[in-house]
Amino acid sequence: MIIIAESGATKTDWRSISDDGKSFSMKTPGMNVATAESSFIENVLKEAVTGLNPSGEAVREIHFYAAGLISDGKQVPDSAVRLDAVFRKSFPEATIEYASDLLDAARAVCGREPGIAVILGTGSNSCEYDGEKIVKNVRSGGFILGDEEGGGASLGKRFMADFLKGLVPEPLASEFAATYKVDYLTVVNEVYKGVAPARYLGSFAPFISRHYDSCEYVKNLIDNNFRSLFERCLSQYDIKGKRVGVVGGYAYAHKEILERIASEYGVTISEITPSPIEGLVKYHCGV
Repeated sequence: MIIIAESGATKTDWRSISDDGKSFSMKTPGMNVATAESSFIENVLKEAVTGLNPSGEAVREIHFYAAGLISDGKQVPDSAVRLDAVFRKSFPEATIEYASDLLDAARAVCGREPGIAVILGTGSNSCEYDGEKIVKNVRSGGFILGDEEGGGASLGKRFMADFLKGLVPEPLASEFAATYKVDYLTVVNEVYKGVAPARYLGSFAPFISRHYDSCEYVKNLIDNNFRSLFERCLSQYDIKGKRVGVVGGYAYAHKEILERIASEYGVTISEITPSPIEGLVKYHCGV
């Protein structure tokens, strides 16, 4: 059996493929393994292990991709030590690969061909991929220093900053306040002291997006959020003639808008998929 997991800020997609071709899938909460509490990681992994291998089949490979898994060439990166300890309790004989969510995006949308891979979910990131490894990465900088380019958390952060300053137009501002019952102290606590500030701000993206066609302020906010991706990140890659693939639920939900903005910069996007898991199954299993 092979187990593949892809963990982002909001959710973790799991897939197991048995030797006879049977497949099991499930979702658990997302986790940044570099910052999440050990107890949280252990609870998520125990839930996944139970659901993915009901027959107790021998697991020979595990491929775990996650935000925060930055490998320095070690077999087990420092950020994956706690994760590895939990896996080893259940699968002591398995070969385990730990890799970044950026490599999973590249493998999912490019396979073994060179190209540009983009993550546009709650957060954002991008890379140039040579068919085997990442050769260039315009660093996102994470939630505090970066993630300003195109994703759901970025949209939520821009909107919330405007809302707190009274810059969101009516009646949108009143509708938002009535829907979420937000106040200044709650927002500050969630953003600066909460365990998942990116997830918190990204949770407002669906509300904002529903007003795209009826509110010029929202249209400009979403369009300019995508434009920053091309101007601040993708412009730094040698993109001409290369495959460009995008992974992420936020990108998929705004597929037509993203493709239109991409055309402004002369970029044709070859694939936009909500999750990399199907591409990863194809990459690792050849199906």
